Amino acid sequence: YTILSKVHSDRNVYPSAGVLFVHVLEREYFKGEFPPYPKPGEISNDPITFNTNLMGYPDRPGWLRYIQRTPYSDGVLYGSPTVENVGKPTIIEITAYNRRTFETARHNLIINIMSAEDFPLPYQAEFFIRNMNVEEMLASEVLGDFLGAVKNVWQPERLNAINITSALDRGGRVPLPINDMKEGVYVMVGADVPFSSCLREVENPQNQLRCSQEMEPVITCDKKFRTQFHIDWCKISLVDNTKQVSTFQEVIRGEGILPDGGEYKPPSDTLKSRDYYSDFVITLAVPSAIALVLFLILAYIMCCRREGVEKRNMQTPDIQLVHHSAIQKSTKELRDMSKNREIAWPLSTLPVFHPVTGEIVPPLHTDSYDNTSMPLMQTQQNLPHQTQIPQQQSAGQY
Repeated sequence: YTILSKVHSDRNVYPSAGVLFVHVLEREYFKGEFPPYPKPGEISNDPITFNTNLMGYPDRPGWLRYIQRTPYSDGVLYGSPTVENVGKPTIIEITAYNRRTFETARHNLIINIMSAEDFPLPYQAEFFIRNMNVEEMLASEVLGDFLGAVKNVWQPERLNAINITSALDRGGRVPLPINDMKEGVYVMVGADVPFSSCLREVENPQNQLRCSQEMEPVITCDKKFRTQFHIDWCKISLVDNTKQVSTFQEVIRGEGILPDGGEYKPPSDTLKSRDYYSDFVITLAVPSAIALVLFLILAYIMCCRREGVEKRNMQTPDIQLVHHSAIQKSTKELRDMSKNREIAWPLSTLPVFHPVTGEIVPPLHTDSYDNTSMPLMQTQQNLPHQTQIPQQQSAGQY
């Protein structure tokens, strides 16, 4: 069902187009390329990472992916070759980095893609497995168990794993690091017989309604996967290539040659003189003349059209003029009083009688006293002949 190969120096592999290709980059093999630890007998466990790229290019081909979770795990190259690459050797440069000694080792992997006679398989189904990561699904025993379960449900004569894609590559979100949550993986398989009734159950209206309500659909063959694989049946995709109508239309291409526009004639080397007087008149003189006219009209309205105070008073009622004159006189008197602050305060603002004896109290300041800092009301502490009120003592002093 799949091609699994171990890494070797400059090795040739022969995957088939349309069939899943998996190549494991084992750390144990590359450990021999790096010097051992200085202490004899110590087990070497260097962190090793890999970089893979197409020879002469910075990245891999579009159909080939690579994954390595940690520097202490093996790397995996996987993907599904296409028909366009059949017969074209693809050389992948594999560079191993020792993160302890900063040394590198390079090997070449030559991929010779072969054409498959039964490709493409007409019936293809894509499953979404929620409890698996892509590197776990790429293991030969896990992938074999899944294909065995699909074969029991589908009962085809030929069954191939076409492609495996991580849910993160499909826009999925990174799972939370709790409860050992998985990111999920999409597995596409192909067969040569129509889909079984169990796989068609997801297309029932009842199951479609349950999927729209984010509920688990009722699938009779789910128990054959549930022991090891948790499949999201709402995300299953069934593709029947035998019913697809070709929509290819022949494209009529032109010659790609522009029409002849005659011989090119460059501009003359000698430039003619140009008069900018008209441009000056239009740009500056005309707006300035308009602004001057507007200024004269505004000046005439504001300066030469005033009616005067006499006309205003003649049109104003007498009672309003009297009120206005009284307000002006009062305002002037208050302003004159505020300028002269040496005037004594009115007696109405000072206490007249002693608060205790009731005697008449004369003013406490003379005319020359600076009354700007004098409070309006005298407190009891400033009054003469003040009688002290005895304070109540506590019972413990008697």
